Amino acid sequence: MFKKAEQLTFRKMIDGVELGTMVHGDETLMAQFKLKKGYDIPLHDHPHEQTGLLLSGHIVLIVDGTEYDVSPGDSWCIGADVLHGARALEASVAVEVFAPPRVDYIE
Repeated sequence: MFKKAEQLTFRKMIDGVELGTMVHGDETLMAQFKLKKGYDIPLHDHPHEQTGLLLSGHIVLIVDGTEYDVSPGDSWCIGADVLHGARALEASVAVEVFAPPRVDYIE
């Protein structure tokens, strides 16, 4: 699968958060998230391992009760079924890879 940057479309997930599914295969799915300043991704968990990279902005990532101050270039890996969420301190863009693929993110 291949997708040009200009082919990426976004959809609203929750207030202040947009999702763009980039590419996916049998084992992984890559997505881009846009977060508006002052919005949160509520604490949640899912059966997917989640590896991410902050491209721009500034967020606080909450993973299993620990808060991490995240700046551009910082990365993370959240295990399956681990409670996590985020707060956008600035307008931010992150890329995340999910394994196995999140079928609810496939367009």
